[in-house]
Amino acid sequence: MADSNSAPTKIANPAPLGLLGFGMTTVLLSLHNAGITPLDNVVLAMGAFCGGLAQLIAGIFEYRNGNTFGMVAFTMYGVFWMSFVGINTDAFGMGSEGTTAGAYCLVWGIMTLFMFLGTLKGRISSQFVFFTLTVTFFLLAVADIGGFDVVKDVAGVVGLICGSAAIYSAAAEVLEAQHGKEVLPY
Repeated sequence: MADSNSAPTKIANPAPLGLLGFGMTTVLLSLHNAGITPLDNVVLAMGAFCGGLAQLIAGIFEYRNGNTFGMVAFTMYGVFWMSFVGINTDAFGMGSEGTTAGAYCLVWGIMTLFMFLGTLKGRISSQFVFFTLTVTFFLLAVADIGGFDVVKDVAGVVGLICGSAAIYSAAAEVLEAQHGKEVLPY
């Protein structure tokens, strides 16, 4: 038991870790979706470790901090990336395409929409990340179900904006923690 005179232990904010894992991986995948780069081992490795593992860790620590929203968001998007990697490697013996991939993006879009609603009393940067992610998932669902390559390109551009916004949000939180004041508005 801690001495009643000792200072409370400071707990680090896990959100920047989750935001960086999400943002960096989303930027790489969105470059593929926009038709700029291939879906290769670089993207899949980032998905497994930065998008998957880092966000899962952030989600577990958000649980420890009593942040239900952060726990659900980081944990679910962590397992999104893990499932995405599994789908796009030989781990499960097949890839996905067409209506199945579209349904996958649709259910993630629906989940992201209700998470977006959870941001409406929060920071503008969180609202922007979740809004653009919702749009990205719905565009990808339309592209996969309808076979519309141009819609997938647009989803890639929106995803690049989303991932970049998440990286910015992470930077704002890290710099605020380091400097003890807001350095970048978010």
